[in-house]
Amino acid sequence: MNSEDAGLYRDITDLAHDTPVWVQHLTEAWTEGGLLLFAALFVTTWWRSRRGTTHAFAIAALAPLATALAYVCSEVLKTALTEERPCRAVADAAASLSPCPSYGDWSFPSNHATIAGAAAVALALARRALLWLTVPSALLMAFSRVFVGVHYPHDVAAGLLLGAVAAAVVVRLGTRPAVRVAEAMRGSSAGLLRWFTGPGQVPPPGAVHAGAEQR
Repeated sequence: MNSEDAGLYRDITDLAHDTPVWVQHLTEAWTEGGLLLFAALFVTTWWRSRRGTTHAFAIAALAPLATALAYVCSEVLKTALTEERPCRAVADAAASLSPCPSYGDWSFPSNHATIAGAAAVALALARRALLWLTVPSALLMAFSRVFVGVHYPHDVAAGLLLGAVAAAVVVRLGTRPAVRVAEAMRGSSAGLLRWFTGPGQVPPPGAVHAGAEQR
């Protein structure tokens, strides 16, 4: 580990100990609470897409899958690279605010940051208006992992990048087949499948009647 990154880690963890206790507790809560926010956004985006086009539904359905696949990539890298956590490896650093993960729970890249980066991009691709919420939330979640002392800055930077790229690739490659699956599900005779995909775009009241009169 280079000295600059270790030094930045010390600076951030020193700053964490200088902040008010309520800030420390709030940041600790956010490191996990951010995951709940993204989970809630997945659900609301899916629900909203049930009355959208098949293309919009397909991307909304792919968003959590893309995030899960990004997480798997992160786990594979962590297992291969086996970087020790800074809360054990950096000498003279302030004690971490969160308990230091056990030995074998490696540091690089950050799973939380990977999930945050993937969710931010996937949700923004599903619904562009969410970009203003997902990107700041992902950045704050990544920073919080360094703030509480369980990751190096490069861990979270790599996690954000890995998650964002993985999600973009999965959505890009998966949209066309997902659209075909969604079309088949919306035309299925199985009620549960039709409920899951939703009715799609519904013409506004009177539109069908008006169209019939014009004919």
